[in-house]
Amino acid sequence: MLDTAAEAHKANTPSQITLARRRLGLTAFDPSASAGGFTVFARQTGGGVVDMVDIEGRTTHQWHMPVRPGRDAVILPNGNLGYNGSHDTSAALYPAWDLWHGGDFYEATPAGEIVWRHEDIFHHHDAQWLSNGNLLYTVAAELPAHLAKRVTGGDPRKDGADGTVQSDIVREVDRSGATVWEWKIWDHIDPADLPVHPIFDRRHWPMINGVSETTDGLVLMSLRTTSGVIAVDKATGRIVWHAGPDVVAQQHTPIRMEGGTILVFDNGNMRPGSSNPFSRALEFDPSTMEITWSYTDPNAPSFFSPFMGSAQRLWNGNTLICESAFGRLFEVTPEGLTVWEYVIPEFAEYPAPLNRFIGGSHNTCFRAHRYTAEQVAWL
Repeated sequence: MLDTAAEAHKANTPSQITLARRRLGLTAFDPSASAGGFTVFARQTGGGVVDMVDIEGRTTHQWHMPVRPGRDAVILPNGNLGYNGSHDTSAALYPAWDLWHGGDFYEATPAGEIVWRHEDIFHHHDAQWLSNGNLLYTVAAELPAHLAKRVTGGDPRKDGADGTVQSDIVREVDRSGATVWEWKIWDHIDPADLPVHPIFDRRHWPMINGVSETTDGLVLMSLRTTSGVIAVDKATGRIVWHAGPDVVAQQHTPIRMEGGTILVFDNGNMRPGSSNPFSRALEFDPSTMEITWSYTDPNAPSFFSPFMGSAQRLWNGNTLICESAFGRLFEVTPEGLTVWEYVIPEFAEYPAPLNRFIGGSHNTCFRAHRYTAEQVAWL
């Protein structure tokens, strides 16, 4: 006999996911102030699903990609999807490597047909699809032994038994997969000059978690475990400027604005002088390191993503922010007013072996991108 009382109790049991008990989907919208458009994101726990939602929070398109996201998904100038997938057989470099590697890149049509693929099992974190069709991304590579000994800070108790330290190479490949540009960070920075923050292990220095190329030939790189953003002259390899932990804290996704300022998602972990972490969207002038604009929540700790995150300046001057850890995408005006907010309503667990490091169910995404109707004219 069916125990209907037990079934009713199960149906009425509150979700044990704190975020799922709050409002999900579209939670705020001011049509008179929002830039409008379509928002694309790849759920970290959604298998290979990439979602596009309209300004009213309705799902207008989905892609179902062959592998789960390594990080990001973008709309390319030709209308296709550029997808940073997680390689099934990525290099096993250290215990936490599976948390942030990608390495299986795809270009897919709106109908889901795969028209290009590139694999690199040493890729991790971010990538940028360049206007010439090339792909710019970061790979891990073993730091020469004499330089590995110069890595300071962090938690030495977590060092690998063999003393191996991974470092970073920024690489550009063409459509045939051939490397056309490469830059090794250890050729330009002494590890002793950029100590790893406390708590972090020292198996990966300095962990470049974000890359972007500017129109005037610079490559911006975000240094996660040391808190910093550097700009590299692509032609010479020279570091033009460095914004350190006095400007940013565990930041992601640096992007150069038209006027020369730099927009980043400033996570806020271990920010000097702050006992209560909070995140912010931050814009600074690299010639003076002065902050020219920032957004924090009126109740600062209410906006905080300890990992991942992005900020995008929109065509009307607003900024789209992705509070990655909690699947919250929102748009603010230059004055800091929230005019659109969408919370990803789908929750799932990270697959093995990631669930050894991140337990529970999540609605996370690495980054979100907003597009005009003209950029997705195929809809």
